[in-house]
Amino acid sequence: MPDANRSYSLIHVVPLDGQTDFDGWRNAARRLALANVGPKSVAWRIADDKDRALPGFEDDPIPPPLPEARLTVPREFIQRAEMVVCHSDPGRFDLLYRLLWRLRTEPNLLKIAPDPDIRRLEAMEKSVGRDIHKMRAFVRFREVGEGDDLRYLAWFEPEHFIVERNAPFFARRFTGMRWSILTPLGSVSWNGEKLELGPPASRDGVPSDDSADELWRTYYASIFNPARLKVNAMQKEMPKKYWRNLPEASLIPDLIAGADKAATEMIQRMPTAPAPHHAKVKERHWPTPQERHDSDGTPDLPDDASLEEVREAAKGCRRCPLWRNATQTVFGEGLEQAEVIFVGEQPGDQEDLAGKPFVGPAGKVFDAVLDEAEIDRRKSYVTNAVKHFKFEPRGKRRIHSKPNAGEVQACRWWLDKELGLIKPKLAVALGATAAMGLLGKAVPVTKMRGEVIEREDGLQVFITIHPSFILRIREPEDKEAERQRFLADLRMVGKLMDGA
Repeated sequence: MPDANRSYSLIHVVPLDGQTDFDGWRNAARRLALANVGPKSVAWRIADDKDRALPGFEDDPIPPPLPEARLTVPREFIQRAEMVVCHSDPGRFDLLYRLLWRLRTEPNLLKIAPDPDIRRLEAMEKSVGRDIHKMRAFVRFREVGEGDDLRYLAWFEPEHFIVERNAPFFARRFTGMRWSILTPLGSVSWNGEKLELGPPASRDGVPSDDSADELWRTYYASIFNPARLKVNAMQKEMPKKYWRNLPEASLIPDLIAGADKAATEMIQRMPTAPAPHHAKVKERHWPTPQERHDSDGTPDLPDDASLEEVREAAKGCRRCPLWRNATQTVFGEGLEQAEVIFVGEQPGDQEDLAGKPFVGPAGKVFDAVLDEAEIDRRKSYVTNAVKHFKFEPRGKRRIHSKPNAGEVQACRWWLDKELGLIKPKLAVALGATAAMGLLGKAVPVTKMRGEVIEREDGLQVFITIHPSFILRIREPEDKEAERQRFLADLRMVGKLMDGA
């Protein structure tokens, strides 16, 4: 236990080698905590930061640890601290040590969202993350030199000390180039084999334009969608302070000015119906208009209807407007006495045509991960929270559109029928829409992923992502990491099934 009687009159001035010296901070913080030196007795000084000199404080060496002293902190804290160290706030090291100090006696501190220190930690973490994203999005390289001397230079103005943390991304993305990124907070260069960090730089060393600028402008003009233009949202995502370094930014005022006219012309050219083969499939599957329905669009069903009877009746569902444009109802399928039911969001384009759930690209990812997790889909039941495909037409393609809360609630009637007849021990919510369908309320999937929630009727609901989320990740390394997390989730499902 910490010795409350042990105190120090001097301030421990701890030098750090640089603005992002996480290892130096971590080693010193651990020694200080084991010696029972409180946050108020510590001052952190950046070696190259003249403005943070601390006159009047005598450097007192860190004393040895207390007998039997132990320090254990969650891995999550270490990961978040590595991110926050990149923030430009001079008080970040003080905050992190204060949190480390509190974690000794408050092991669940990171889960207390209203806590002022946790709120500040989260705000810093998000700010650094946004700055990292902006750097990846808005760095533009320009050619310098020729032949063997050819290099690519870029200028960027970050808010935080993110250059070192972001450098591996650019090394992976531009492996075949020799490049340097100059910023007022530090520089980084890649020679084709290794990264080298450098001091702060000025914009004078980077050419103002080159032959590639016209390509950027052509590309940006071609992807600009006037029908989706939201000026405030665009400027929030691409703040004006970055415009002077982006060749395509010179087009923005004219594109905004002509957006209304361009959107009108685009809409007039765009087809408003799916391709003909969708209509042909729809004709084969929709029941006749004479079938009876209740006033809310629900097919007339006896109370003791079997699952097959419910599936057949669902073909004529009119509980929400989605049936009008969908090809057919896509009901669940699988073992009728399954112990686990997997619930997705809604059918996609391929599911809408086939009439079966999870047969498209996301379904292939789902099946592959199920196999690796040693879960037999044939012994499970797979369905969706919404049984009709909601989409927006784009030429000959139909683009997925997320169901709203009213559509999810309307279709919950069918999901409850499936649950009542199958009587599973466990339901797996694949994404936020599925969680809403199962629990009747919005659930933050990112925060509650991997947790099990028990409904009032005793059904256990496991929360995870929808496999389509993996498909939307562009970076191969990030995609594989997310796939492994999804695999870990499904292995946990397998253990819960064994327990049931």
